[in-house]
Amino acid sequence: MYIKRQAKISVDRAIKGFPAILITGPRQSGKTTFLQEEYGAASHYVNFDDPLQRQFAAQDPNGFLDQFKDKPVVLDEIQYAPQLFSYLKMRIDANRHTLQFLMSGSQQFQLMKNISDSLAGRVAVLDLYPFSSRELQTYETAISPAQLLWNGLYPSNIVHPEQRSLWLSSYIRTYIQRDVRDLQQIRDLAQFEQFLGLLAAAHGQELETARLSRQIGLSQPGVKKWLSVLQASYLIHLLQPYHTNFGKRLIKRPKMYFVDSAIAAYLTRQSSPESLWHGSMGGAFFEGLIVLDAIKEISSSGSNAAPYFWRSQDGLEVDLIIESHGTLFPVEIKQTATPTPYHAQGIQKFRNLAGDSCAPGIIVCTTAKRETMPFGVLAVPWQEFYMWLDEQGIVKAA
Repeated sequence: MYIKRQAKISVDRAIKGFPAILITGPRQSGKTTFLQEEYGAASHYVNFDDPLQRQFAAQDPNGFLDQFKDKPVVLDEIQYAPQLFSYLKMRIDANRHTLQFLMSGSQQFQLMKNISDSLAGRVAVLDLYPFSSRELQTYETAISPAQLLWNGLYPSNIVHPEQRSLWLSSYIRTYIQRDVRDLQQIRDLAQFEQFLGLLAAAHGQELETARLSRQIGLSQPGVKKWLSVLQASYLIHLLQPYHTNFGKRLIKRPKMYFVDSAIAAYLTRQSSPESLWHGSMGGAFFEGLIVLDAIKEISSSGSNAAPYFWRSQDGLEVDLIIESHGTLFPVEIKQTATPTPYHAQGIQKFRNLAGDSCAPGIIVCTTAKRETMPFGVLAVPWQEFYMWLDEQGIVKAA
């Protein structure tokens, strides 16, 4: 069964204005399936995992591209054919008004350098993340938040949850061997694996590079380099603090989340969905689920909304601030089925400081139905968070 992807909204929009489109994102997030299912019938298709296709493209780039004159071509895993980029540029420059190439790639490091060098201004670059809650609910409507966090949202673990442990161990090993060792020349892989474990234990926390440097025995520039590797390969996401004239009360460190909860759970050796949910990191895992859901929705819909977090030095915080069309939407995320006015304290503090530009805000939690709280704050079931994003005009569904 093919699960429809919201990314089709932004891809279809980009097709109207660009002769080439690149779909990038984490390994195994569904890029190949998406392109084949949504655009395969009207396009040629080439996968550069095939060594014969790679060899043909390398040895005779013009002959290779001459095969595809009657309709667009999907070039899957384009990072394995870097010799093509200058030839793609010439073809695009000859006809900028028609879609010619739909490309996908996972190795952000060299791939984006090739795009910048050859195709800047000619290609729309779009991200495809693992499934969002909206997409998942077209496939599975009864999953608990604990099980969802345990399984994660990669297509393989959604369709084949019984293979979760094997898939995760293979994914992490392949990631370290291919993306890290081969592309970034990190020599001490054991140290890097330890670094991943320390980061996973800090899932949902503010990122302290000085503390990581001490713990791992690596310089702060080295830590920052490794963090950039993890960001570029979509393993982690750094949520930036909201900046305005709140001055010294703002904490300026970003918060760090693993893009997929199952990988963080695997690296922190969670033993079961129940122990994850009820353990010391349960709240952080739930927060990460909602934050990443917002990021996925914003990305897939092509919204210009920007996500942040806010925390004052006296300890009050708002887990997620979404800035959209001149309005600030505060979102507090609580792992509770019984929301109370106490849970809205951070929202109220932020609203007092932000003034008229701030919406009343919501608490996303595990309540069974929406509840109106004091000062217009709304408690929203976590399964309906994407609906609320639609209702506020932050994103637009297909």
